Amino acid sequence: IIIFYSDNGGMSALNGTPWREIQQNQLDQYYSTSNLPLRGAKGWLYEGGIRVPLIIKYPKSKKIGFESDLPISGVDMFPTIVNMLDKPKYLNNSLDGINILPAIMGDEITRDPIYWHFPHYSNHGMQSPGGAIRDGDYKLLEYFENGTLQLFNLKNDLGEQSDLSKIEIKKTMELKEKLNKWRAKIGAKKMIKNPEFNPQSDREINPYR
Repeated sequence: IIIFYSDNGGMSALNGTPWREIQQNQLDQYYSTSNLPLRGAKGWLYEGGIRVPLIIKYPKSKKIGFESDLPISGVDMFPTIVNMLDKPKYLNNSLDGINILPAIMGDEITRDPIYWHFPHYSNHGMQSPGGAIRDGDYKLLEYFENGTLQLFNLKNDLGEQSDLSKIEIKKTMELKEKLNKWRAKIGAKKMIKNPEFNPQSDREINPYR
């Protein structure tokens, strides 16, 4: 069994750090990756940050060399590998991931939404800390700094250029409710206000800690 998988999308230019100055002889180093047509890169909740390559070689698969458009998450790896090894005693109902072995075998399966929780800043980008949910073709992003939302239909808009949150309001509220319920279920930690933050002078100090 061989699983080739990336933990996040590639670094793309400066990932949103415009005040950094790059010398001419360093351009290749900082601009060596492109995630196009995906938006964003490592450190972002856009597809450029979370949509990554996955190749699985499973000797018992009845199909070889095929592609699947099933959305999966890293948490699916454990239950899948356990099923590959036929070790059901290690499985229980509290696992976050699902068994994608049927898809690896060439069968069609469906799944519940996939969630992301990113309540902090990183040195890889300037996207506000937030969370996201992928449910079918729809993806909702929520930003914790100001509570704003973005909704995209990935089937029609893979580059996430057309925000539908003010148009498909019912779908937006539906996915936000699912995201909130998921965070409550798993006890996701929330950000804490940084009392030392001064938006007038502290450009590089986080408003949260």
